Amino acid sequence: MPGYQKLLVVLDLSDDSERVVIAARDLAAFSKAGIVALHVVEFVPVEPMGESLMPAVHIENELIKRSHEKLNELATRLGLGLATLRVEAGNTKAEILRVAEEEHADLIVLGSRERHGLAILINFTEDTILHAAHCDVLAVRLR
Repeated sequence: MPGYQKLLVVLDLSDDSERVVIAARDLAAFSKAGIVALHVVEFVPVEPMGESLMPAVHIENELIKRSHEKLNELATRLGLGLATLRVEAGNTKAEILRVAEEEHADLIVLGSRERHGLAILINFTEDTILHAAHCDVLAVRLR
């Protein structure tokens, strides 16, 4: 089986993202694969009492800007100099699948947290991606 050519690394930009990046970076180095690092901003405006406190577009643009900054800082700190960095806005699951297709990724790398109790019944992002992706999926176990 030939090695992977392009990895899509999905990051939520939490502290655990570092583990996901390191796993993907090391696998990419072994396979000589390119990396596309992706963060999806899924902003759902909530208007208390039906009144908007700030324009939703302004808030979403600010979230995107901050996400770009955090993603750039993470990539620099962990040595992803040649990686493509993307921040997209929309439904997280749909955007991951769309970008994987668009970038012709042959492996999606994402974090997976252990679930207990009622959380097992909820359809988490990694479950959807695992079953809907056109390519392989690697879940990095997180705390």
